[in-house]
Amino acid sequence: MTTKTYGHLYLIPVPIDQNNRESILLEKHRKIVEHLDYFVVENEKTARFHLGALNLQKPINQLHFEVIDQTKTQEDITHFLTPLLEGFDVGLLSESGCPAVADPGSKMIALAHQKNINVIPMTGPSSIILALMASGLNGQQFKFHGYLPSEKEDRIKKIISIENESSKYHGTQIFIETPYRNQHIFNDLIDKLQDKTKLCIAFDITSENEFILTKTIKDWKKATTPDLKNKPCVFLLQG
Repeated sequence: MTTKTYGHLYLIPVPIDQNNRESILLEKHRKIVEHLDYFVVENEKTARFHLGALNLQKPINQLHFEVIDQTKTQEDITHFLTPLLEGFDVGLLSESGCPAVADPGSKMIALAHQKNINVIPMTGPSSIILALMASGLNGQQFKFHGYLPSEKEDRIKKIISIENESSKYHGTQIFIETPYRNQHIFNDLIDKLQDKTKLCIAFDITSENEFILTKTIKDWKKATTPDLKNKPCVFLLQG
């Protein structure tokens, strides 16, 4: 009896800076991506942009793309496994940075594990990890919360809760926000956190406009407020 051979699901990182067309892949990984025909991506336009920077073996318009986002159902995502089950390798790309970290790609990866499909991560940048590295906050114990609640009252409750957790366990608390709400988040943090709590603001990571700065809330109140409008921002705090 012949054992069926499945394809591999490769998790392909892309530059965080959306204007960067240089490949960030290790050479051995780039050679793998060159030969892929099937891709599942968070955004097809940006995926084509980043793949265009590679020396692909065929024109991009001959590649097969499926888009995975928050609108896709479980049935849709199951369908994306078809090439893998037929023996073809598939690449998974986020819109920025590493796939499946703070984006919907993890749903497909979970299904791949259920089907005993090999999942292979490639080395690349994560804005969350890079911000933690550069923050000076506790890198031994940290927690990522994703997005905070959009409603102000709920958001403030969450902010106070994670500050209390950080003060109790001395861990770093990390979260992100939709760019147009960054300034509202910053204002809430400055208004509600304790003066001694440390806050790191990190945005435009890996770009020429990169900004990463950690201050106590007391010192942030005296500092010039950074322009956070429409910037991909990571917030880190430690009580």
